[in-house]
Amino acid sequence: MKNIKIKLSLIAIILLNFSGTSYRIDPKVNVVVIDAGHGGHDPGTMGKNSKEKDVVLKIALKVGKYIEGNIPGVKVLFTRKTDKYVEFQDRADVANKNKADLFISIHANSIVGAHAYGTETYIMGLHKDKSNFEVAKRENSVILMDENYKEKYVGFDPNSPESYILFSINQSAYQENSLKFAQKVEEQFKNRVGRSSRGVKQAGFLVLWMTTTPSVLVETGFLSNANEETFLTSENGQDLIASGIYRAFKEYKAEIESIN
Repeated sequence: MKNIKIKLSLIAIILLNFSGTSYRIDPKVNVVVIDAGHGGHDPGTMGKNSKEKDVVLKIALKVGKYIEGNIPGVKVLFTRKTDKYVEFQDRADVANKNKADLFISIHANSIVGAHAYGTETYIMGLHKDKSNFEVAKRENSVILMDENYKEKYVGFDPNSPESYILFSINQSAYQENSLKFAQKVEEQFKNRVGRSSRGVKQAGFLVLWMTTTPSVLVETGFLSNANEETFLTSENGQDLIASGIYRAFKEYKAEIESIN
């Protein structure tokens, strides 16, 4: 019990450092960071003929192109524009150092041996069921590839439920706006793109915790499903997914700025 308390205290310190002590709620949405998950020596999930890192990079670049070409005055930043590995801390730093107004992390899902399909958009929070926790564990396990990860994340173990207990601290400042954007993404996927939406969910994603701005993680589909893999690897499918995220961003920006 003593060791668990010490471990949780250390995790609390590092997570509070990542999350920051001051919150910034900007009435304007002028800077957006688009994060293509994985990259380089981290392929992410695998389909029969594809790798997550390649699929999501193409989608991320398309999202950025749509925003830059259609919404004047918005600065679009990318955590990566090529096939390279970027540590979680560096991904979050792109948003935090540039005072981003929104952080969008794009991924693709996979469940081996299952026929799952559809999109999911996550916001930061405590997982409410095992499947959400499994997705968070898979994505967070990327930190094991970082150099000196034990020192950087002060004992955070992506496979231990104990490490996620403190994720609820200080998250509420951005949760409302994160939820607004996440809902718009899933609405676009369902009503405009014609995708099967699995809804908006919560889970303890470390990269979302570390960003001091509204942030979401978008699972664009299941590469483990042959039909979805075909769709996500096609030019048309990537265009449709990217356009859905773009339209959600456009609606979100208009709503936030009209309220303020």
